[in-house]
Amino acid sequence: MMLYHGSCVEVSAPDVLHSRSNVDFGKGFYVTPIYDQAKKWAEKFARRGKPAIVSKYSFDEKALEECKVCVFDTYSAEWLAYILECRSGRDKSDYDIVIGGVANDKVFNTVELFFDGLIDQEEAIKRLKYEKPNLQIAFRSQSTIDRYLHFEGSEQL
Repeated sequence: MMLYHGSCVEVSAPDVLHSRSNVDFGKGFYVTPIYDQAKKWAEKFARRGKPAIVSKYSFDEKALEECKVCVFDTYSAEWLAYILECRSGRDKSDYDIVIGGVANDKVFNTVELFFDGLIDQEEAIKRLKYEKPNLQIAFRSQSTIDRYLHFEGSEQL
């Protein structure tokens, strides 16, 4: 499977060290199987006057059987709770890989309303079910990156 990472630099040697901690699935290296999504991530840098680069990786899917993986197939109460734990810095899970929907701008607005206590979990899930999830994959351990993710090249947009 091919995976993509949008950034302002080519990332030929991905690592977890350069990740922020309080993001959707915690500290990790984030990719997507959706090229257009990675392109949009990279284009955010271009709007700030920086290069827009999409790095490409082959992913050895044996990792899905050999590693500790968490998959969120849809926006759900479990997904919402996990996002809350990670974004608040309270995540204690030991997943190697987490796969699920992105809290993009539309989704993020609903998540923020829930975090702020302005809507309850039931209302948040009801709103989220109408959003088509993008897909992100967070590699949360360096050993998993090193073993299963292989740089194939990049392109500047």
